[in-house]
Amino acid sequence: MANAEECREALEQLSRNLAKSTGDVRTAAGLDRSLSCRITDLDLTFTGQLRAGSIQDVEQHPGSPTGKADIRLTMSSEDLLALVGGRLNFASAWVGGRVKLEAGFRDLLRLRTLL
Repeated sequence: MANAEECREALEQLSRNLAKSTGDVRTAAGLDRSLSCRITDLDLTFTGQLRAGSIQDVEQHPGSPTGKADIRLTMSSEDLLALVGGRLNFASAWVGGRVKLEAGFRDLLRLRTLL
């Protein structure tokens, strides 16, 4: 099990990866949406804003998200690190139930290029 600081670092790395992206991925990452990432095994949630191709204003909160973000992710700490580290494919983790993604239909259509 990873700790909260390792999860925060993984989200910062994801933000850097998104900022460097090009083409369709850059377009999908360019959404201006609220974001939450619930880490089930640590019982905490990171919230922030997906804006201008990066994740900004990241905050850590104990427990479940208090509000409903536009894009909501739920996973274990190890799965977050594996996804960002390239050891776990997002699409297969999503289909296999290891990662839960909730968003509006339009956002899901735009986010599919990230999968």
